[in-house]
Amino acid sequence: MSPRNIAPGDSTWNLCPVSKELWTEGFWPGVLWYDYEHTSDPEIREAAEKYTEALEFISEIPAYDHDLGFIIFCSYGNGYRLTGNPEYRDVILATADRLASLYNPAAGTILSWPREVGNFGGHNTIIDNMINLETLFWAAENGGNPEYAAIARSHADTTMKYNFRPDGSSYHVAVYDPESGRHIRSCTHQGYSDSSMWARGQAWGIYGYTMCYRFTHDRKYLDFACRITDAYLSRLPEDMVPYWDFDDPGIPDVSRDASAAAVVASALIELSGYAGGDKGASYLSAAEKMLCSLYENYRGGDSCPAFLLHSTGHRPAGTEIDYSIIYADYYYIEALTRLRGLR
Repeated sequence: MSPRNIAPGDSTWNLCPVSKELWTEGFWPGVLWYDYEHTSDPEIREAAEKYTEALEFISEIPAYDHDLGFIIFCSYGNGYRLTGNPEYRDVILATADRLASLYNPAAGTILSWPREVGNFGGHNTIIDNMINLETLFWAAENGGNPEYAAIARSHADTTMKYNFRPDGSSYHVAVYDPESGRHIRSCTHQGYSDSSMWARGQAWGIYGYTMCYRFTHDRKYLDFACRITDAYLSRLPEDMVPYWDFDDPGIPDVSRDASAAAVVASALIELSGYAGGDKGASYLSAAEKMLCSLYENYRGGDSCPAFLLHSTGHRPAGTEIDYSIIYADYYYIEALTRLRGLR
């Protein structure tokens, strides 16, 4: 069983059984690995190993969807980074093989949700998928198939073209003809509307293209990461934590998304080093303001054992609205870890 969320007013985590259908399974072991990184506590390491190794089956079964990277890299990836356990490396490489099996060369992207092809009317690629490219890039550099880097670049390039608008805001979903690869349409699934900027989707894009630059050193990814970051920053409310969708007409009487703020803060700490100069300094300053705001205004406590309150999962579906959610905690502790590394 793995922590998933805490409802508003509750004081205990709702737990979910480990399953291929849940994309959040890797975040709890990831939190434990970051905790171990800070404390060197052997009991924390033992717990991290326990919850990480419960996910090994994900690397052994056919890919259910694109979320393999979230599940395995947050758990096994952090575990390998901190321990060098060769068995962890093998699991990551096997997972990359599964993830690459979803790549459609005609469309140039990974199929995000095989189960939703009928509903969307074609090969669907969501902005969240950018995060999972890290598994492919890493595998290509660490003994896996070197062609996986080309798959990751193709996916990033195509997503750049069809999951973003001229103003730098993102669509959640791009749909392609699975045979010809022709782009059919771009739309939303978890945002307010097809023309709105869903906050966490924009956050995934900022994080994803920053990561692409880390692996490729290709200037186009850095420039694009800066462009979509500026689109996000220019529309933030005063406390630096976005409403769940920037274009919900109910603002300010709608839910915030602390998880989006945590994802962006973590990404900006990394991006600030790549951008350099005044631009980099402004990004680092923005990240610090986000983290201070999260700590001062969105922090859990004795009554709620989560790092962060007030995240939004899937508002159109009416789920996890104003909840504490495990991935918000994961990216928050990652951002603090990255910031500590600069000090």
